[in-house]
Amino acid sequence: QLTAINLNTGEIVWKNRLGEFRELTAKGIPQTGTENYGGAVVTKGGLVFIAATKDERIRAFDKLNGKLLWEAELPACGFATPSVYEANGKQYLVVACGGTKLGKKKGDSYVAFAL
Repeated sequence: QLTAINLNTGEIVWKNRLGEFRELTAKGIPQTGTENYGGAVVTKGGLVFIAATKDERIRAFDKLNGKLLWEAELPACGFATPSVYEANGKQYLVVACGGTKLGKKKGDSYVAFAL
């Protein structure tokens, strides 16, 4: 589960199940959530990016309401916190895709996205 908390009040702003078991979704049981290893990063523009899930995906959420805005397949589990950086005036997001935890396939790549 991914949870946004107002640090001034301690109140939960929103929460979403994070990750899915494709086998269960195929049987009509979506949004189960999976174990997660890795944190999220928030951009100045209000996007929350997180990989961390067993389903080999990276996702972007709206920081204000938790709405899923984007997701992409990764070559292996991104059990790492993504990094955001700027080069030549353009912003990028990169995540290490190593897998291996929880019996998942091994990976050895970094995947970068232009924002």
